[in-house]
Amino acid sequence: MMLRGITLLWALVSLTQQAPSQDKCVCEFENSENIFPREKLSTVEEGASKCNSDVTPQQTLDLEILLLGLKRRLPQLEGEVSILEKEDDGDLYGVVSLQVVENELLEIRRLLDRLNSTSRRYQRLTVDATKQLEDLKEEMEEMEMFDTLQVVKGQQDNQRLKRDLDQCRHELQPSIHPTTRPERADCPHGDLKNVSGPRVYTAGEYPGSYLYGAWGQDPKPEVGKEDWYWVVMLTSGNKFSNYVRRYSSLSSLVIGKSVPGNVLIHTANPTTNTIQGPNAVLYGEALYYNCYNQAAVCRFNLTAKTVTDLKLPPGTRYNSKSNFCHLDECYHFTDMDLLTDESGVWVVYTTTQDHGNIVLSKMADGEELKLTQTWHTSVYKQGVTNTFMICGVLYATRYVDQTMEEIFYSFDTMTGVERFDIGVFISKMTPNIYSLNYSPVDQMLHVYSNAKMVSYKVMFS
Repeated sequence: MMLRGITLLWALVSLTQQAPSQDKCVCEFENSENIFPREKLSTVEEGASKCNSDVTPQQTLDLEILLLGLKRRLPQLEGEVSILEKEDDGDLYGVVSLQVVENELLEIRRLLDRLNSTSRRYQRLTVDATKQLEDLKEEMEEMEMFDTLQVVKGQQDNQRLKRDLDQCRHELQPSIHPTTRPERADCPHGDLKNVSGPRVYTAGEYPGSYLYGAWGQDPKPEVGKEDWYWVVMLTSGNKFSNYVRRYSSLSSLVIGKSVPGNVLIHTANPTTNTIQGPNAVLYGEALYYNCYNQAAVCRFNLTAKTVTDLKLPPGTRYNSKSNFCHLDECYHFTDMDLLTDESGVWVVYTTTQDHGNIVLSKMADGEELKLTQTWHTSVYKQGVTNTFMICGVLYATRYVDQTMEEIFYSFDTMTGVERFDIGVFISKMTPNIYSLNYSPVDQMLHVYSNAKMVSYKVMFS
C-alpha cells in the first residue's frame, strides 16, 4: 500500500515539471547589424604601430647629416692637400702628411658608401610605407561603416572646430615671442643636431706622457697664423703647467714638429699666475686659464709675455672643490672651464651661493679683463663632465659609459631657455674626456683625453 502511494506521488511531480509555466515567455532575438570585426581592428592597430616604428624623423635627420658631412668634408680635404703642397719637405713630414690625406680620402669613401646604402634602404622603406598606409586607409574606411551612431564622425567634426577656433584665437593675438631661437647675425649654422665620429686622433709629440691637457685653434688669430694649433699639457703632477706649445699646422701637430715651440709663462711650475687644471683656451693670441691657487682667470699675452688676472665673484669654488665629475671619478682642478665661441671667451664656474649649480659669465673682448654679463643655471656642476659654447648657447656633457659621452643639456643666453633633452652622443676613444672645447674656425670639437688629442665635426641643422 505504501509503495503504491509513493509511485503516484512521483508521477504527479514529473507531470508538474513538464507543464509549461504561465509566468514565462520565450522570445527569439535576431541582430540585423553586422558583427564588428574586432580582429581586423587589431590587425590595423598592429600595422599602424609597425609603420610608426619603421618610419621616424631620425631617419630623415640621418640622411641630412650624411649629406652635410660630405659637403663640409670635401673643402677640408682640399685645404689639407693645399697645405701638403706648400709644406712638403720631401722627407718624413711629407710622408706623414700624405698619410693624413689618404686617411681622409678613405673616410670620404666610407661616407659615400653609407650615403648610397642609406638612400637605397630609405627608398625601399618609402615604397613599403606608402603601400601600408594605403591598405590601412582602405581598412579604416570599411570599419567606419560599423559606426552607425556616427561617433567617429562627431569626433572629427569636433577636432575640426577646435582647430578653427585655435587658428582664430591665434590670428586675434599677435605673437610676441618667437617659437624658435632667433638666428644670430654671427651664427649662421643653425641648431646643433649631431657630432661626427673622430676626425683626428693622435698621441702627438709625447705619446702617453701627459694625461691631462687641452688643444685647439685660435678663433681670432693673427695674420699668418690662421692654420696654427696650440697645446697645453699639464706637466707637473697632471695638475699644473707653465707654457703653451705652438704648431704651424695640423700635420705638424700630428707628427710632433713644433714651430715655434714653447711659449713660457714662468720658469717655475707651479707658481703665481701659472696654469692650474686642463681647461684652457687660446683667443686673440692670448691664453685664458685658471690661475694657480686662485679663484681667478688669468690671461697670458703670448706676444707681450704678460699676465693679467681677474678675480671671480666672492664664493667661487676653486682648488678642486667643485670639479666636473661622473659616478666613478672627478677630474681634478676642473672647477673652472674656459670656453670660446663665435663671440669670444666665456668662463664656467660655481659658487657657494649657487649651491653647486653652473654659473656662466661672458668675458669682455678688449684690453680690460672683466666680466660683462652673468647667467645662473639649474644644472649641477658635479653632475656634468664638460661644457662648451656654440653661438652663445652653453652645452653640457655627461658620462654614459667608457665608450660614449652624451651632450644632454643646453642653456641659451639669448632666451634664457634651458633644455635637458639634447640627446647627442659622442663616441669616445678613451674612457674619460678631460677637456672639451668648440672651435668656431672649423666647427670642430677638440678633446684632450688620456694623453690623446681627438677632434669631432659638429653637425648643424
